[in-house]
Amino acid sequence: MKQNLFILASAIILVLTLFSTQLTKQQKFVAYAEAKPMVATDKAGKEDHFNLVDQEKSANDVTVVNWKMVEETATKMVADSDQRFKKSWAVYMINEADAKGINPYIVYELLKVETGHTFSPDLVGPKTIYGHAYGMSQFMENTAPWIAEMAGLPYEKEMLFDPYYAIKLSVTYLDHLYGEFGNWDEALTAYHRGIAGMKNYKTKNGTARSEYARVIQTKANTHDAVAIAN
Repeated sequence: MKQNLFILASAIILVLTLFSTQLTKQQKFVAYAEAKPMVATDKAGKEDHFNLVDQEKSANDVTVVNWKMVEETATKMVADSDQRFKKSWAVYMINEADAKGINPYIVYELLKVETGHTFSPDLVGPKTIYGHAYGMSQFMENTAPWIAEMAGLPYEKEMLFDPYYAIKLSVTYLDHLYGEFGNWDEALTAYHRGIAGMKNYKTKNGTARSEYARVIQTKANTHDAVAIAN
């Protein structure tokens, strides 16, 4: 009898432990999709193109988000994408990019190029010697896990097909690359070719300004110019 009770108690403890572990993982999985309050940033080399954050501080010295401008910028992205880039994705992306001091249009144009203008969360890239690239941000399985760890997120291959998860990883990786190299030519080319590939490209061409980096920056700057004109 005592032995049976001991076995039953052990089984209950095991189930509760597994449930707790799974719940923790689920909580982490959900956390990335919850938009955090945007804060003003001032990283060297990353200009605040949109002034999405009001510079006036409240009585508690808390930066106030200019949600009207966030809304307008998100709406423009949706229109530019022919409704392919969902507004909820845009708002989340703007929030994440602004928190890192990154021009949101850099991220938007990168996702546009990576998906061939489809913004498809379910995209699977062509097979390469390193495997396939997955999701909206087109990460491979040899890259995504450590970027997820850098972002403080769990990793499973299936998560790469979630647009919010893909956006979070994309912004995290861009922030890492910009912090490493200090300019968008190298950061963007490294995103596209890998860090070793970027360095090889730079050695061969004398510059890291690949066509990939040029197109993304040029189009992002065009959006900036239109926003300023309006």
